[in-house]
Amino acid sequence: MNHKTRHFPASAGARPPGAELLHRQSRGAENGTGRRQQRLVAAHAGRALLALRRRGPRREAGVAVVEFGLILPLLLLLVFGMVEFSIALYDKAVITNASREAARAGVMYKVPVLTPAQITTVAQNYASTYLITFGTSTPVSVAVDQSAGTTTGQPLKVTLTYSYSGVGLGSIVTQLVGTVPLTAVTTMNYE
Repeated sequence: MNHKTRHFPASAGARPPGAELLHRQSRGAENGTGRRQQRLVAAHAGRALLALRRRGPRREAGVAVVEFGLILPLLLLLVFGMVEFSIALYDKAVITNASREAARAGVMYKVPVLTPAQITTVAQNYASTYLITFGTSTPVSVAVDQSAGTTTGQPLKVTLTYSYSGVGLGSIVTQLVGTVPLTAVTTMNYE
């Protein structure tokens, strides 16, 4: 469809912008007006329609920037929140594995049996190697319970506690509600 046969989305009976000039052009032909004047009127009507078409998208160009500016903070909050949650979940898995490693090292058949200090060292070494702390030196507290004894079939309970304080978004939450304690408990029987 070219510019001469273009369909204007107007209601029935209403004239599209610039149609008045085209209407005058057709009346001029009936009145005997010269061809040159008709061409000038048609050119002016074409420029008027083109100007109207150009103004529309230009007016809407700033709308996308404003909408992006409104959505960007929410998008960043969502992305950084997912990163914070992922790091906390990873640290919880590390604490759980550290307690499992310490309990396994403590219940294995050895002569002499590992002392609570040695079991604590196993847990702390594992946690210090794999925890994501971003340079903060938050110690892992380890509690070893051998109260039932160290003979075969008796339980050994290892409890680890770590205070998670987040990075960007998590540090703001930490200031409001305090650190988030991550705890893992593993109980195994002596071999």
